[in-house]
Amino acid sequence: MSNTPPLSGERVFAQFLDIERQARSADTSEALAYCIVNDSQPLFGFRHAALVINGTVRAVTGVTQPAPHAPFVAFIERASAQLQRHSQQAQCAVVQAASLDQQSRNDWLALSAPEVLWAPLKDRKGRVFGGIWCAREQPWQDAETLLVEQLAHAFSHAWLALEPQPVWRRPRWRWKLMVPCVLLVGCLFIPVHQSVLAPAEVVPLNGRVVAAPLDGVIQAFAVQPNQSVHKGDLLVRFDDTTLKAQADVAERALNVAEAEYRASAQRAFQDTDSKARLDFLAAQVEQKRAERDYANALLSRTEIHAERDGIAVFADADRWVGKPVRTGERLLDLADPASVSLRIELDVGDAIRLKPDAPITLFLDSDPLTPHGALLDRVAYESEQTPAGNLAYRLDARFTGEPPRIGLRGTAKVSGQYVPLAVYLFRRPLAVLRQSVGL
Repeated sequence: MSNTPPLSGERVFAQFLDIERQARSADTSEALAYCIVNDSQPLFGFRHAALVINGTVRAVTGVTQPAPHAPFVAFIERASAQLQRHSQQAQCAVVQAASLDQQSRNDWLALSAPEVLWAPLKDRKGRVFGGIWCAREQPWQDAETLLVEQLAHAFSHAWLALEPQPVWRRPRWRWKLMVPCVLLVGCLFIPVHQSVLAPAEVVPLNGRVVAAPLDGVIQAFAVQPNQSVHKGDLLVRFDDTTLKAQADVAERALNVAEAEYRASAQRAFQDTDSKARLDFLAAQVEQKRAERDYANALLSRTEIHAERDGIAVFADADRWVGKPVRTGERLLDLADPASVSLRIELDVGDAIRLKPDAPITLFLDSDPLTPHGALLDRVAYESEQTPAGNLAYRLDARFTGEPPRIGLRGTAKVSGQYVPLAVYLFRRPLAVLRQSVGL
């Protein structure tokens, strides 16, 4: 057996195999990047190497984590982008100064070694996704270029196994994604009807409001919700106990005043003082008569009768019975069931430009699958506070078909003018953004 040392070619081949083994056994992309720029340095003797993946420097020789804004990193990223636009992107070759712009040449002289070998990293279909920038003082030999190219092939295979290329970074898929993006952007300019949703209620049209004619306590409701009534029918009865007592007291006070007046009138023929008090007593009689008439008038108002035919529209009679009310307080509505309108409460944040006779579609909560068409009649100029505590504009609309029953609630879709689809989709987010930034 010969004891002669192995040839230098054998040592080079052994180092080559060891580097390839380390690359394929790396369990993370960081470990592989360290192997690429550091473990191959003894084999090729370069001053430094930089690994570029998808235009970004991922590792540099002797550096734990390359700074993204370092001058050397910026130079390598700019130079690699220029190299990939030339024929050198397809093969491992020595970098020529003519392939870089003047700024990159100046940075090359200041930041890197004079002899540079660029080894592109390619996927299985030959598409370049990165490269290795190897710089040293000695010129690169053809044998070394071949070894670097073989190692770059192994590095590419190992890198893709640890960190597959995203679909959108592949040139072929870029075009496949670009076409849908262009179509999507084009769709954003399609004109559509701008529309908003708002709560709505079916209310009587030109209904007669029945209000409390006096301050008092309701004794009973003579009708039930949505009951048909005729003109003259009793609707509401107030408690008249106090009013009857007041009317009786007023009547007795009037009788006393009239008796005192008659007595003074008889004594006036003989008594001068009695004659002087006649005018005063006559005024008292008129005052007591007025008080009696007022008490009787209030007593006559304790019963409210219907002034026309219709249906009684209110929520619940039980919640009114025994409740004190003030004069003018709304008790119920008398409405024609065939004459209804749609009342919409449009939130101030959803206010859009609306034209007269704008189309409206109502979806009732009780029957959400059956739409009811309507046309806009009126839009309030001022917002009002709703029972829910929100500010909203009132919209009134008329139905174009068979109207629903009075009192039903639902959601109304109010259609405005034509706007691009982008405005329709992003109107509210843009409004919130504008309010946030103060524009």
